Amino acid sequence: MQHTLLVISGLPDPQIATSAFTIGTAAVLPFYTLMVVAPKAELTKKTMKSSIPYVVFGLLYAYLLYLSWTPETIRLMFASKYWLPELQGIAKMFSSEMTLASAWIHLLVVDLYAARQVYHDGLQKEIETRHSVSMCLLFCPVGILSHLITSSLTKPAEKTRHTDTII
Repeated sequence: MQHTLLVISGLPDPQIATSAFTIGTAAVLPFYTLMVVAPKAELTKKTMKSSIPYVVFGLLYAYLLYLSWTPETIRLMFASKYWLPELQGIAKMFSSEMTLASAWIHLLVVDLYAARQVYHDGLQKEIETRHSVSMCLLFCPVGILSHLITSSLTKPAEKTRHTDTII
């Protein structure tokens, strides 16, 4: 399928998909590095408050989604009579490199957003988040779970510390 934007860029679909995959993966690494290596640094705090990465990733995702869209996309996504996704339809849709690249960018941005939430929550509660932020990059739901466990295990220690100070 030839798109108008593809003609402008002059790159074939597979090359765009591969480039977006690689660039997207590399682009999130500095944010994770800052949150893990220097979580309390002013540069990290300022960088992680910014919405710019999400705007850029959102635009990239929208572009890839546009390139991957076909007349049968909706039918593949909602193949059942109840308009619910079915695994076979999603698998067929993801057989396209462009669709995989758009899904990868989607995962990267959602994982980064979750890691940022974990990072900010850790700063607010003054608890360690490096391990949870790292897991958000690789296994986001596990990273969130790790943060929830860390947060719940850290709370009693904080209350005890404050109680000891008062007594």
